[in-house]
Amino acid sequence: MWAHAWGFLYSKYFRFWLKWILRLLTGKCELQRLLGGAEAGARRTLSVEHSLESSKNKVLRNAVHVEEAEVEKCVRDVMKEKKIEQKDTGFKTNLHISLLQISGYKKLYVNVENLRKVPYDSENEEHEEQLIELWNLLMPHENLRARISKQWCDIGFQGDDPKTDFRGMGLLGLVNLVYFSKHYTNEARQILSRSNHPKLGYSYAIVGINLTEMAYSLLKNGALKPHLYNMVSGLPQMEHFHQFYCYLVYEFDKFWFEEEPESIMHFNQYREKFHEKIKGLLLDYNAVLTLQ
Repeated sequence: MWAHAWGFLYSKYFRFWLKWILRLLTGKCELQRLLGGAEAGARRTLSVEHSLESSKNKVLRNAVHVEEAEVEKCVRDVMKEKKIEQKDTGFKTNLHISLLQISGYKKLYVNVENLRKVPYDSENEEHEEQLIELWNLLMPHENLRARISKQWCDIGFQGDDPKTDFRGMGLLGLVNLVYFSKHYTNEARQILSRSNHPKLGYSYAIVGINLTEMAYSLLKNGALKPHLYNMVSGLPQMEHFHQFYCYLVYEFDKFWFEEEPESIMHFNQYREKFHEKIKGLLLDYNAVLTLQ
């Protein structure tokens, strides 16, 4: 309650006066202090984003919603509004980078969401090819005898037709599974093998789709900003989302075996514990969660 009250009072009253005093003391506006005083990365861009969102100035508030193509003009408009000389190349460059990261994050979320909304369609040749590719990557020495087959359970699907397992995450779930299997083939096969452990085993594909939902939710609520702002000095791409997913798959497998759950029936409990661990790591302004 007190934290909420203080946050309200600070944003409503004290922040304005603090900014005014600091400007008198330093001769610089808040954006100049932020862009000149912190190294490139999450700490700087998150501070810039908060400053723009909290501004009473419409030009500054609108800057966080700018499209990539408009970033350069937006930078000029902000500098004009704040009476910052256009020859201040340091400010201009750093603001440009931060606005690219902010707009890129929003665009990445839209792209991920659009892929998630695409339902798996067994009549779509491209969808089917990706599904067969997943099998071939994970089971190179065993032929899939039929498209509808109990063999799919061997890589962790629930039944004899995987399409029913993609309902929640749509095509995004399949694309993530294929990406990990293609770019980290040895690791994917090792984790699949470990998932068949007689006591600590779990359904590889189902857990993989579950981790897609985790990655998606972290992107949606903004928790992935520190990681992506540190990792990409520009526009985050779908590739970076897939890479984060790979990190989750690899780390979850380690986490699962370290925890030694009593049975798969406790999956939701340990999934939530792992989720909390990842959210904790992402609170660090220096977070970079990649599979190396």
